[in-house]
Amino acid sequence: MGTHAHWRKQADARQPDPSVPAAAQRQYLRFRTGERQMGITLDAIRELLEYQPLTTLPRMSPLLAGVLNLRGNGVPVLNLAHCLGLPASPQQRRSCIIILQLATAAPASDIGILVDEVHAVEDIANDAIEAPPQLGKLLPPGLLAGMVREAQGFTLLLDAGQLLTPDVLSQLCQSAATAVTAAPDSPLPGDKHD
Repeated sequence: MGTHAHWRKQADARQPDPSVPAAAQRQYLRFRTGERQMGITLDAIRELLEYQPLTTLPRMSPLLAGVLNLRGNGVPVLNLAHCLGLPASPQQRRSCIIILQLATAAPASDIGILVDEVHAVEDIANDAIEAPPQLGKLLPPGLLAGMVREAQGFTLLLDAGQLLTPDVLSQLCQSAATAVTAAPDSPLPGDKHD
């Protein structure tokens, strides 16, 4: 994508494979966050933007990358790696912001997620999607819509509706805060100790 280029959902978006019944497959946007391959249903996505500078807020949670000025509207952008407890990568040339739209959300309540790289839109057959493991309190319930087995590991399919619920965001914020307070203090480069 070129400077300020972006993709916006159009009425004539790519159609699913006609040889497979519509009810048997869904379209997912595949992307990478850290070393993890992930996907999210195309129905939940409004726009795809190149990374652009975000405005940070005082005392904001590490889950929040900042606020994006999107055509005059302030849109909060979550750092997906932090939300999922993964090591965050510095922004790079391929970093993207995915603007999510939920069927129950008003247009003013858009939210973005920051990812490291977007790959492609793919049709994934429902029978290729495995149920996520039940991990109790280790993973907010419903956060994963499923997993697709790959040659090496899995592609994790996120449930955007669950990721953005106040309960899940609150649980993720608490986990992030606990991880920050539990991390041992490490000296800054150049610090000397006796």
